[in-house]
Amino acid sequence: MGDAAEQARGFHVTTTRKHIVTAALPLQDHWLPLSNLDLLLPPVHVSVCFCYKKPHHFLSVAETLKASLAEALVSYYAFAGELVKNSAGEPEILCNNRGVDFLEALADVELRELNLHDPDESIAKLVPKKKHGVLAIQVTQLKCGSIVVGCTFDHQIADAFSMNMFLVSWAEISRSDVPISSVPSFRRSMLNPRRPLIIDSSIDKMYMPVTSLPLPQETTNDPDNILTSRIYYIKANALEDLQSLASSSSSKNGYSQRTKLESFSAFLWKLVAKHAGRELVSNKKSKMGIVVDGRRRLMEKENSTYFGNVLSIPFGGHSINDLIDKPLSWVSNEVHKFLEEAVTKDHFLNLIDWVEIHRPIPAVSRIYSTGANDGPAFVVSSGRSFPVTKVDFGWGLPVFGSYHFPWEGSAGYVMPMPSPVDDEDGDWVVYLYLTKGQLKFIEDEVSHVLKPIDNDYLKINTIF
Repeated sequence: MGDAAEQARGFHVTTTRKHIVTAALPLQDHWLPLSNLDLLLPPVHVSVCFCYKKPHHFLSVAETLKASLAEALVSYYAFAGELVKNSAGEPEILCNNRGVDFLEALADVELRELNLHDPDESIAKLVPKKKHGVLAIQVTQLKCGSIVVGCTFDHQIADAFSMNMFLVSWAEISRSDVPISSVPSFRRSMLNPRRPLIIDSSIDKMYMPVTSLPLPQETTNDPDNILTSRIYYIKANALEDLQSLASSSSSKNGYSQRTKLESFSAFLWKLVAKHAGRELVSNKKSKMGIVVDGRRRLMEKENSTYFGNVLSIPFGGHSINDLIDKPLSWVSNEVHKFLEEAVTKDHFLNLIDWVEIHRPIPAVSRIYSTGANDGPAFVVSSGRSFPVTKVDFGWGLPVFGSYHFPWEGSAGYVMPMPSPVDDEDGDWVVYLYLTKGQLKFIEDEVSHVLKPIDNDYLKINTIF
């Protein structure tokens, strides 16, 4: 992959056509307020992309995608609207069927030449820059005839669950597999605050008004401290080994089985701390958070199709010394403890009320607030429902798919997702957005666990 990947770093993408795709049926203009949980999200954009081998009839690809997108927007009408501030300065969705910017493009690179391990050099060129509306789509034909479908959306409008639901519905319509399996619900009343509001001090430990944020730290000139994106894979047996090491037994508590996500997150936390410990800052604290989806906790149905953000970010903080010296089972227990506080219905109801008390001042998770005495911080967002094995638009499943989220915050971001290759076997694809120094350290220390994504693993070299 070496020479080809180096050559592909400078590949060019040329936009050939631009469209605005609107919903296939006329919609009555109306305002859709953001929920209190939407208001916890900063105005950041998230991208996702899927790579497909060459379809048999390329000329129909873009037309098929546009026609099925127009149908999908009838149900997912929020994606066809605009984000506009109301009189209180808070964002709301104007559902006016403004439409989705849809770009068709050509890239002078073959799929097997893309360095997918370095998505800032590859995927970043194949997902659109969102300039208008709340969703933008780019369909790129590569030199070999392969197709890349890239989407960029406003995180204030949708979380990963909502985006995944949309992607699956869009693919179902494209394959004429209707009615769609999930019809989105925009019933904001499900997330209304209680009356009277209930104040719970535990939320103050997790969230803060943006007016309380400390002054930003000076930007670093050290290249090792610059955040950058990388994509790895981890085999199912390696995950099982981590889970076994992270699960502990004691005479007092008996055997404590940890989830794969808890185990992997604890493993990564120890690595990040170990890297920081080399810089003689072991007396500082490192923070790690895990994104929790509240749908199953708040909604009556297990398979709720609520569209929007239903997220909380519980986190823990420990001294770098402890994270280095204590066993993985201790770290995973600490992860389990802070997660336990947030996986309840009461936690999400308290969070909704907390936001109501502070409106219209925006709020943010405290994990993103770094003071002078804080060590490294990062957030793990579970992408276990990432639909890489479901987004078939009619020409087969993707050979690769991933989220891409190089946001401008100072904390790192990690997204484990199912693998397109061995999903049934339980492999993961892992998107890491950490500092260059942390990534190099991780590659040096655990190359047997986290392996750079490559063509051999994805079987890309064998599909042409």
